[in-house]
Amino acid sequence: MFKQKGDGILRWMVLVSFIALSLFILSGCSSPPKTLDRSVSGPQVIGNPETLRLGIAKLAKKTNLVFEGAGFKPGDSIFITLLGPNETKAIVAEAPIQPDGTFKAVVPPLTKVMEILRGDITFNDKFENVIVISQPPIPEGVYTAKVTSMLSNLTAETKLNVKGPTVIDSLTDWLGKVTGKIQYKQGK
Repeated sequence: MFKQKGDGILRWMVLVSFIALSLFILSGCSSPPKTLDRSVSGPQVIGNPETLRLGIAKLAKKTNLVFEGAGFKPGDSIFITLLGPNETKAIVAEAPIQPDGTFKAVVPPLTKVMEILRGDITFNDKFENVIVISQPPIPEGVYTAKVTSMLSNLTAETKLNVKGPTVIDSLTDWLGKVTGKIQYKQGK
């Protein structure tokens, strides 16, 4: 009788492990990176990844949000603004235009925390970064990433999907809170 009870517990542990592993694998699935269309002569921009998840730990430290463009005037510079639901506006990147008219703008971690997650970064007593969240992040929805040239009137746009955190993201954020790497404070 005791052996049968142990077999049932083992089966449940295997099932729970399988479900957890499946969720972990599925949370990492994404579409292949977009590439610039070299046949287009005018300004263009792409964003990778096309979908951004609002998990605090993953977005701040593991998500590499990069915008690339072509068709701009060499020697100029650009800035990228996210325009979205509820009149949301966030300036997320800037970059110089290369001699071939291209640019690559990587959104820095501090910008992701401050502009997308609407948080801040401080330090703990060990001088480790701590993300402080005091208000909700930008709303979920479809955003327009607009590239604006600083010296000319050239612009380009692409779409960026912003979605809520996955179950794994929420678990990771909870662990971040437990370990003191993420703090939640009442709104300003």
